[in-house]
Amino acid sequence: QVQLVESGGGLVQAGGSLRLSCAASGRTFSSYALGWFRQAPGKEREFVATISGSGNTIFYADSVKGRFTISRDNAKNTVYLQMNSLKPEDTADYYCAARGSPTVRYDANRYDYWGQGTQVTVSS
Repeated sequence: QVQLVESGGGLVQAGGSLRLSCAASGRTFSSYALGWFRQAPGKEREFVATISGSGNTIFYADSVKGRFTISRDNAKNTVYLQMNSLKPEDTADYYCAARGSPTVRYDANRYDYWGQGTQVTVSS
């Protein structure tokens, strides 16, 4: 069982930055691929970024590529999402997720554990 707790959301102006963190419980953190997903009001949950257990494989959604950076610190059992050049369309609840395999996936259904989410609001 893995428990995930996100933090770092908030209100920011367009063009600003935020750094989300997701702290995980468990002693085998490096065996889990991790992902960030988001869900805007009235929309379906969408993939944002994913990172493999080793951190060597990373993928981003086209909508955030070049602006967001996912990283992980396996010694601290934490995954991060650095978000720069934020746009109003980035406004959403952001969720951290872990899957019971070190290989990355885009599909939310492939993830076994989810955090409670953190809200990000970008004002224009």
